[in-house]
Amino acid sequence: MDRSEKYRSLYAKLICTAAKLDDPRIEEAFRSVKREPFAGPGPWWLNLGAHPYVQTPDDDPAFLYQDLLLALDHERGINIGQPSAHAYWLGACNIKEGERVVQIGVGSGYYTAILAHLVGAAGRVYGYEIDEVLAARARENLREVHQAEVRTQSGVASDLPQVDLIYVCAGAARPCRMWLDALRPRGRLLFPLAPKDVFGGMLLVTRPDQGSAWSAKFVSRAAFIGCLGLQDEEVGHRLKDAFSKNWDNVRSLRLDGSPDDSCWFAGDGWWLSTADV
Repeated sequence: MDRSEKYRSLYAKLICTAAKLDDPRIEEAFRSVKREPFAGPGPWWLNLGAHPYVQTPDDDPAFLYQDLLLALDHERGINIGQPSAHAYWLGACNIKEGERVVQIGVGSGYYTAILAHLVGAAGRVYGYEIDEVLAARARENLREVHQAEVRTQSGVASDLPQVDLIYVCAGAARPCRMWLDALRPRGRLLFPLAPKDVFGGMLLVTRPDQGSAWSAKFVSRAAFIGCLGLQDEEVGHRLKDAFSKNWDNVRSLRLDGSPDDSCWFAGDGWWLSTADV
């Protein structure tokens, strides 16, 4: 067992424990995927969240296998997200082998590789990254992961493939209609309802077989770099207020009708309800 493999074995157990997750497939995915290619050459910048970045003293790979944000560009605040948070969110998605997934906001491709491991050789992961430099890095990092494809374009697009899961790694002020339309029946959308500078929540939405009421719940609180094209300052201010109360009572996303007494938050053409579907 080489040093990296030894680090990954402990790291996978620790992050799944931190996520309160008993899923051997997710633990195996984090154990199997090396972080070194996705991090780039060290030393690296690490972050605890709301604190300043700290630079590692050298390029010992042990520093990569921590439950911390790992900077891809610390000056712009672009990171590989916290592993235990992603493990928790991936667990909520209930990903099955052979499924098709769209990931929005690939970065250098680390979680794309994790997703590819979870869907297996019979599945497919379409990764969207608007930053050309990061997309090129991700494409190189994933060149041997044959079920993963990186597209250098916005994921806010009308030509997304039909998939079972859309996994979004950029904060939005609303559920994008194009994402909803790209889901197969019973498909899931997990995205941060968290516009720029808003500590929002990771919303899991499931497409019904029919009808305009979708099952929805917040998996956890979340903050992300903003998704271009899905920002709204006025909605952001209102979401800040909404998240101060009863966010964990949300049970459904409604795409028609007028908000009723069960409304937790209303946007333009959509609203979140505390009532079940």
